[in-house]
Amino acid sequence: MTRRILLTGAAGFVGSHVLRHLLTHTDWTIACPVTFRHKGVPARIVSALDGHPEWWDRIGVVTCDLTAPIDPVTAHMFGPVDAILNIASESHVDRSIDVPGPFIENNVRLITNVLHYARQVQPAVVLHMSTDEVYGPAPLGYAHVEWDPIAPSNPYSASKAAQEAVCFTYWRTYGVPVVITNTMNIIGEQQDPEKFVPKTIRALLAGEAPTVHVAPDGRPGSRFYLHARNLADAWLWLLHNHTPTRYDGRYTRPSRFNIVGDAEVDNITMVRTIAAHLGIPDPPMHLVDFHSSRPGHDLRYALDGTKIANLGWRAPIKFDESLEKTVRWSLEHPEWLGLTGAEVSRVR
Repeated sequence: MTRRILLTGAAGFVGSHVLRHLLTHTDWTIACPVTFRHKGVPARIVSALDGHPEWWDRIGVVTCDLTAPIDPVTAHMFGPVDAILNIASESHVDRSIDVPGPFIENNVRLITNVLHYARQVQPAVVLHMSTDEVYGPAPLGYAHVEWDPIAPSNPYSASKAAQEAVCFTYWRTYGVPVVITNTMNIIGEQQDPEKFVPKTIRALLAGEAPTVHVAPDGRPGSRFYLHARNLADAWLWLLHNHTPTRYDGRYTRPSRFNIVGDAEVDNITMVRTIAAHLGIPDPPMHLVDFHSSRPGHDLRYALDGTKIANLGWRAPIKFDESLEKTVRWSLEHPEWLGLTGAEVSRVR
């Protein structure tokens, strides 16, 4: 049974949810390499341990820039590693469009260094978090299945597709036991305010009209949404229940799973649903043609989650509960939106 985890991105939004989930549901110890120079926030790690001071002995926070090779001294600080969970990556489409080169370089360097380290320590599994966006837009009525053709539309999704290619290479050439998971849009507490849900909450609380990308004919884009704790639950399920495939002539590709949300929601409905949770009956919206305002934007993403569902995993938190919980938490912690409590109270 896996006992020692290397968790990258523990100070990030998704990584901190995975950290708390592992601490809650296992007795494992966890090494957390961090730099805090991207979107990592120390408070996320602290809050993951909130109410459980005894958990501090189970984690080790190590300053480490994963875009540089992991040196022997740092590797010694990590200790023996049974599994690597790679979440750390730059992950915002708009920033990738503004500055594509460093964005792509960061993500490719990061995964290459993590996998090179994995070659040395030989963990039982390397779980790598990827995205639905590597497949490009999904036609109406269709959901991408594992190993559909890769067709990224913007520099962010291209960087994630490149990470997958590096994973594939290390799996086949070096025998690294990689498992790739592709995930829908993730929501939850402590998400960076540049993302759609907290950005919309902030705009509505400030009395502003959230920007909603639509097609030239006015059709809104749509997404499936997944709470970060559901991703954490799926990963823990895989650690317990799945043995990675190994290249042996029969298996010609590494293990891959789609982890999906339970409801597809278009962007206009999403704004209205968030507004309803805020007590705003008729929210303003700024509808923008994505063809002109956001190059590389895809109107719809969708993944088919049948494979992992047939093996027995089910998301424990439904979409409605996830969104309501996220909005409520944001109201109670306005500093994560860049607002003060007084500003929130005045609007409400």
